Formats: sequence, C-alpha cells, structure tokens
Amino acid sequence: MRTGRCTGAFMTAAQLAWDCQCELGEGALWNAPDQSLYFVDIKGCVVLAWTPSCAAQRRWPMPQMAGWLVPRRAGGWLAGLAQGPVALQLGAQGAVQVEWLHRLHRPDSPLRLNDAKVDARGRLWFGSMNHLDETQPQGLLYRWEAGSDPVVVDAGYGVTNGPAFSPDGRTLYHTDSLARTVYAFDLSDDGVLSRKRAWLRLDDDEGFPDGMTTDADGCLWIAHWGASRVTQRDATGRILRTVALPVAQVTNVAFGGPQLRDLFITTARTGMDAAALAAAPLAGALFVAPDVGQGTAAHAFAG
Repeated sequence: MRTGRCTGAFMTAAQLAWDCQCELGEGALWNAPDQSLYFVDIKGCVVLAWTPSCAAQRRWPMPQMAGWLVPRRAGGWLAGLAQGPVALQLGAQGAVQVEWLHRLHRPDSPLRLNDAKVDARGRLWFGSMNHLDETQPQGLLYRWEAGSDPVVVDAGYGVTNGPAFSPDGRTLYHTDSLARTVYAFDLSDDGVLSRKRAWLRLDDDEGFPDGMTTDADGCLWIAHWGASRVTQRDATGRILRTVALPVAQVTNVAFGGPQLRDLFITTARTGMDAAALAAAPLAGALFVAPDVGQGTAAHAFAG
C-alpha cells in the first residue's frame, strides 16, 4: 500500500466556473456532442449542465437523489437514482422523462447509489452506500452489461466512490472513501475482477479519496474530500501535481473542453454551518483547472 507523498509536485489553483451552490456535487462528465460538463447535486435531487463557450447553465429536477449520470449509445442518458438506475431524456426548460429500469432498493431503504463510470466495452460500474450511516459497511460494487441485470461484484464498502480504468482497460480502480483507500483490481475482457489490492491510502491530513478519473498517460486524478485539493498520481501513487481549491469538500473530477485538457471539479456544501460557509462561500461550486493534462473521452453505456 502506498501513501505517495511528493514534495516536488507541481501546484495549480482551480478557477471558479459556476457558483451553482450544490449541496453535494458529484458525477462530473464531459459530453462532447454539446461541449458541456454534466454533473449531479445528489442531495439537491438535480442534474446540472454548464457550457463553457457561452456560460449556459441548465438544471433538471430528479424524483430522487441522483448519484450519477452517463450517456447511452442508443441515445439519451442513464442516471443512478437512490433506488436504482433509470433511463432519462433531458429536454428544454428543465423537462425530464424518467423510465425505471431496475429498482435495487426499497423506498424505505437507507441505501442509495453513489458514483459510476462506463468502461471501453460499454459496461457500467457503480456503487451503493448507506447514506444514513456511512460507518455501516453495506456498500456494494455493481457491474451492469447491456441486456442483463446489474450484478454485485464486490461488497463491504462504507462509501463507494470513483470507478476509473487504466488506459489499456486491464485495471479498475475503486475507492472506499471512509477507509481512505483506493483499491485496484485486475479486470478481464469479460468483466471479471480479480486480485483486489489496496493501491493507495491517504494520510489523515490528506482528507478522504472521493471521485477520480484517469488521464491519457494512465495517471489518476483524485478528489480529496476535506482537504481542498485534487492530486494527480502516477502508477506508483506518487503525486505529480496538486490542484488547490478554496473549499474543503472536493468531490469529483472530469477532463473536458475542446481538447479534453481542462479539469472540471465538483464540490459540496453539505453539513457546513453558517460560519463554515462564511469562510468558504464558494463551497458547492463547479471549478476548472485549465490545461493541466490530457484526458480521454467518456464512454457510453452499450444499451
């Protein structure tokens, strides 16, 4: 297991993109067709989109907490609501059409979905967690392939976060934020996980690992909840670059922009009292660190 500190890392400051005041911003995703950054406010029960070229801001209300949003090859979107995944059509003026696909949790369940990503073969990987008591290790990791039902492939998580894949598709990274640990798995062509290992553990002063993404070179970019930063890590876990933010609760990252070189960063204001919000008034905003690396295009679900 690595701790991965590096005193010689580059330092970059993120810039404000949109003061959207999310309670719990998450699920950052760059959508190439409309050159927009999509994300969710989990506790605000809303999907948001921001278009950098014209600073357009859009919102769509969700019927439940939404942990993630991904595109479909067939058109439209999938979203992970509290009870399970749905098909979405996002229209003009906030119009939404919702079709339930799988209900994984009962309405009174403390479990909800949290964070997801699609791999190069079009499979969706997503997690769940107990949102009423995060200390309960009830979170599951699911794999969902088109034409089948979601299946549980790992268990025992406090807070599931940050599915990400190596450029060759042979390694899946997945996080238990509560344990401050990023795990790595070998990922076979048919979607079987093996050789789970603790790839990185953050020290207490580094906060909790949250959402993450990989760049074209295979480095991981990890959001640090509680530590006002994003770090870029090489294959050994060593820090190459730190992106500093003026808020503590940093939640998710995605590369976007015309050349996929800008890092977009979601944040949260949940649990902050008036004094904390006065000290960090941009908590919950969307930020961007321009031209910090080379991302890769997001994949769409094969169904």
